[in-house]
Amino acid sequence: MVEKKISLSEQTARKWLQERGITVKDIADLVMYLQNKYHSDLKIEECIHNVERVLSKREVQNAILTGIQLDILAEKGMLEEPLQSIIKMDEGLYGVDEILALSIVNVYGSIGFTNYGYIDKQKPGILLMLNDKSTGKCNTFLDDIVGAIAAAASSRLAHRSMNVE
Repeated sequence: MVEKKISLSEQTARKWLQERGITVKDIADLVMYLQNKYHSDLKIEECIHNVERVLSKREVQNAILTGIQLDILAEKGMLEEPLQSIIKMDEGLYGVDEILALSIVNVYGSIGFTNYGYIDKQKPGILLMLNDKSTGKCNTFLDDIVGAIAAAASSRLAHRSMNVE
């Protein structure tokens, strides 16, 4: 079997997710949440595989790197006002975090948009923790990115299962 060489971009994106407390399994659990009612025999391994495939996409890595970096800078108070306060407070009318997340969802088609909207409102699993403002962490971009990765992986899974007879 040929071993896949992982780019610096992918290595860094995965490392930063891990440093922010996000595992592939956490995201796979969200995929399971989104897809288990449509696939009665769905296994977590299949969800993990689809998350891994989404994480291998350069567009996804770019969104992860950009979003996490902005969250970290806001956490450290290193952005100019008013952007510093907007991102730190995760202001409701600031939609750039969702727009960045939609660039991930867009990789796998329109079904991802509905999956993303649903999971963004429900906030199951790791998303609930990421939205907890009492931790002192700024996850304005990260919560949307994680939800988008799960939505994209769910879309990938749905597309693949529709092509199997």
